[in-house]
Amino acid sequence: MTTESEQTLENNLVKQLVSLGHNFVKIRDENELLANLKIQLEKHNNITLTDSEFSKILNHLNKGNVFERAKILRDRMYLQKDGGDFVYIEFINQDHWCKNQFQVTQQVTIEGNYKNRYDVTLFINGLPLVQIELKKEV
Repeated sequence: MTTESEQTLENNLVKQLVSLGHNFVKIRDENELLANLKIQLEKHNNITLTDSEFSKILNHLNKGNVFERAKILRDRMYLQKDGGDFVYIEFINQDHWCKNQFQVTQQVTIEGNYKNRYDVTLFINGLPLVQIELKKEV
């Protein structure tokens, strides 16, 4: 019996997800992750966000415990634009899921208290919602 390397497992998973409609995006670190999130939220909501508006969105997303954050993702955010107008920002389209943007990347490195590298990350509208750690069979 032959075993696949972790890299082969990872590449095969990404290839399969791309064949199912996920777009591959190269994201190496937190800065690229945030830039991708901004672009995807702009596409999803058909809007252009300034840096200060995007900062308000990040603050909104970064509140509460895991259950409260899940609710935030299901709801819409009432955002005051820099010019004074108000708009709703939708994070995930739950009624018409196929209108969401699905992406996949591999080997994202995030540095905080520890340096973490994730094998495969799945995104919906730029939000990194699933991280997969692959292990080879021993």
